[in-house]
Amino acid sequence: MSQIDTPLKPMPSAVSVLIVDDEPGMRSFLSKALTKKFALVETAASIEEAEQLRSRCHFDLLIVDIRLPGRSGIEWREALDDQERRSDIIFMTGYADMDVAIQALRAGASDFILKPFHLDQMMQSVDRCIERRLLKRENLMLRRDMSLGYSSTLIGNSDAMTEVKRIIERVAPTNAVVLIEGESGTGKELVARQLHALSGRRGPFVPVNCGSIAPELLESELFGHTAGSFTGAKGNREGLFSFASGGTIFLDEIGEMPLKMQTSLLRVLEQKSIRPVGSEKEINIDVRVVAATNRKLQDEVEDGNFRRDLFYRLNVLNITIPPLRDRPEDVVELTHHFTRQLGVELGVREVVWSHEDLLKLQQYEWPGNTRELRNMIERCLLLGKPPAEYWKDLPKAEQPVQSGYPMDWALKDVEKDHVTAVVAAHSGNKSAAARVLGVSRKTLDRKYKEWFDSETEQEF
Repeated sequence: MSQIDTPLKPMPSAVSVLIVDDEPGMRSFLSKALTKKFALVETAASIEEAEQLRSRCHFDLLIVDIRLPGRSGIEWREALDDQERRSDIIFMTGYADMDVAIQALRAGASDFILKPFHLDQMMQSVDRCIERRLLKRENLMLRRDMSLGYSSTLIGNSDAMTEVKRIIERVAPTNAVVLIEGESGTGKELVARQLHALSGRRGPFVPVNCGSIAPELLESELFGHTAGSFTGAKGNREGLFSFASGGTIFLDEIGEMPLKMQTSLLRVLEQKSIRPVGSEKEINIDVRVVAATNRKLQDEVEDGNFRRDLFYRLNVLNITIPPLRDRPEDVVELTHHFTRQLGVELGVREVVWSHEDLLKLQQYEWPGNTRELRNMIERCLLLGKPPAEYWKDLPKAEQPVQSGYPMDWALKDVEKDHVTAVVAAHSGNKSAAARVLGVSRKTLDRKYKEWFDSETEQEF
């Protein structure tokens, strides 16, 4: 064993390790080295002592000597066979026996180290185990996102969305808490995902809807719990904050969080540590917090429904997403995006919407924002009806109220206003606008020349 400190690779600190060895010197040596790096490091001299600790706390990594008094490390079936609370295991032995090494690996060991060893050899093994564990977590979240069709791409080139993207790019690389505000359906989770994607953080993105979890279970879901801490807690369980180690936790609908939990969350934000329900130990965390709400939290504070100190702690950096009705120029781009995406998901042929369809979609107020637009496109694809036709077939009472042109406008004014709006929606790309309008680029150029080319702005 080398007593020289080895440079440690940066890694999320919210990792728990249990060292099992009957030699006090080895336990002390490894504990001292690993405590510099990880949040929780425990030691035990036997399998029985280790199992008592494991019953009270979850461990990400077990470092176990094979030769122990009583049962050997390879005989620790409670840990080796526990699929629900599976830990990575590094076995150690002072006996250079190939059969023992093979037996250890077959038993489920992640690595096998022969004593005596250099500290950097152990640290490299530990790093490999934790990196694999973090990668599994990230892959699990990515598979979930792919199965649900999640994306971190923000659609829209309106001035309002361009400003949102600019803010995201500026604050993403920091570790600051971010509060996202906006009406339901505006894409708050997409903004949070974009923040995570551009942050460079290695851990997963973990979304939590604070309004969908029963208040009495929220603390356990976020911070984890120990066996027997409450009725039904049969074993230890990692909380979502631990699961998000090294990454980002997204607390959606934060305004729905009970006041008691608000107090606990404030403590977590200030101390950067969590305490699982039923545990006496604090666990350090390396997690970025992004929160979102469709309520006006300032009003909730004034009404006594939200803690003022927590509001100030969350509102360090604020991103407000404008509703879709305030950026109609984004509707066309969003429509094309959802049509392509849903066409693949639903297995329907590629659809090109008509000028009338796109006009109807742009004129609608969209109280449900982008979520309502996506649902509308999905219904139209499933029913095989373009939006304009779908709305015409609805009973009059169910037809959407749309904003139109003033009744005293001349037809030439309506034409000019609509054509220029379509060109603006395509960021000035006249060729793309001409395709949507169903005219040639030459015709569009002629119209623009008639409207804008003279100093007197001769109108068509």
